[in-house]
Amino acid sequence: MIPLEQQACETCSGGGKPLTAIECAALLQQLSGWRIESENAVAQLSKSYRFSDFEQALAFTNQIGGIAQQHDHHPALLTEWAKVTVRWWTHAVAGLQRNDFIMAARTDAASAQSTSD
Repeated sequence: MIPLEQQACETCSGGGKPLTAIECAALLQQLSGWRIESENAVAQLSKSYRFSDFEQALAFTNQIGGIAQQHDHHPALLTEWAKVTVRWWTHAVAGLQRNDFIMAARTDAASAQSTSD
C-alpha cells in the first residue's frame, strides 16, 4: 500500500460527499496523533505540533502554507509561541475527504523533516 503522504490529492470542485465515520476511522489509523473533531458540526482533522520557540513555529506554519498552496488545499493554522495547531477539512463538502488525510500525512512528513534539520 502506498503511504498517504505519497498519494495524489484529487481535485474537489464542490462535488462529492464527506467520508463516512467508518472510512475516516480506517484512514485515521494510518496517522499518528491526529484527532477527528467537530467544529460547527463539521468533522475536521486536528493536531498540534510543539517547537522550541515562536520562530520555529512560524517557520513550520509557513512551510505548511507552502505545501497547501502547492496542492490547492488549505488548512486552518493557529500559530502560538512554540506551538502550531493544524486543522484539515474539505470546505466544499463540509467534512472530511481522502485529501484531508493525505495532507495530514504530508504535514507529519514536513514536521519530521523540520525537526531533523
